[in-house]
Amino acid sequence: MTVYFIGAGPGAADLITVRGARTLAACHVCLYAGSLVPPELLAECPPGARLVDTAQLDLDEITAEFTRAHAAGHDVARLHSGDPSVFSAVAEQMRRLDAAGVPYEVVPGVPAFAAAAAALKRELTVPTVGQTVILTRVAQRATAMPEGEDLATLGRSGALLVLHLATGYADRVAAELLPHYGADCPAAVVALASRPGELVLRGTLADIADQVREAGVKRTAVILVGRTLAAEHFGDSHLYSAARHRPGR
Repeated sequence: MTVYFIGAGPGAADLITVRGARTLAACHVCLYAGSLVPPELLAECPPGARLVDTAQLDLDEITAEFTRAHAAGHDVARLHSGDPSVFSAVAEQMRRLDAAGVPYEVVPGVPAFAAAAAALKRELTVPTVGQTVILTRVAQRATAMPEGEDLATLGRSGALLVLHLATGYADRVAAELLPHYGADCPAAVVALASRPGELVLRGTLADIADQVREAGVKRTAVILVGRTLAAEHFGDSHLYSAARHRPGR
């Protein structure tokens, strides 16, 4: 058997990858976070599959489900929102599976920041304006951030910042980034990206926290801060430049 960590995408059921959907349909055990994974995806599971909502389970209980399925020879679909590579808590699950000798694979998914960029109709990397994207979060009640990864330090780069799990602290985010980006720096918040209740807020560091508060956004959202969000005057990419030498033409 194999445990498949599957990126379920940012929210819309049809944004799971083809590989993810096919893998899900072949697994007779499915572990999912009920508050984050669209329930429509569970319809892809085979008839009679064991469905386990992990929202209230701890790591030991989740590991027990894996080992139970391993003993029975049943493949497991472990659905995670977005893409498993960022802020998914798969690392500690993989560590437990390694210790237990249970095989696993990873099926990537559409990450939340990509869905947010699509909602904003923006490319996050724009020629001559910004070519770096930093995915991060803030430390509050969650695990502390490593040294050197605080907002003040990251903000010195001037790169586009995408903050997960931070809308509840929008005032703090704005205050810490203002000295580095300026009050007029474009900022946006996308909540429930790709879902029916999707909400897009656009503004600057001077007013985005007020917008978040007025809209009542508290979770399932990302904050984006950076000049590329409003870039209009920039050079064309070298990739399609007429001046680029193209062998064979």
